[in-house]
Amino acid sequence: MLDFMNFINNINFLDVDYCQGLLPVIKLVRAVVTLIQWGVPFLLIVFGMIDLGKAVMAGKEDEMKKAQNTLLKRFIYAVAVFLVVTLVFFIMDLVADTDAKGTDTSTWKSCWNKVS
Repeated sequence: MLDFMNFINNINFLDVDYCQGLLPVIKLVRAVVTLIQWGVPFLLIVFGMIDLGKAVMAGKEDEMKKAQNTLLKRFIYAVAVFLVVTLVFFIMDLVADTDAKGTDTSTWKSCWNKVS
């Protein structure tokens, strides 16, 4: 009986590969989230610059003011999109360490980090 207890105590349950079937899905989700985090802000700023360039070429003062306001709003939205995704990653990283009972739940966290 003592040998069986030593065997049970020496088993490392973290060596089990929990994400063997989920790895392609996790890769896809991580790629989409990264694209949203970087692509959306980039496109918002580029489209705002294009609108401002059109207004400058038109030469009308009120159109330029309107385009400047639009560019500023799009820049703020771009920063917000980037920071929201970053904040969600940070919060999920903190939450993934332990559950409400204080037990280790880092299995899905290790799957998510295995992709990067």
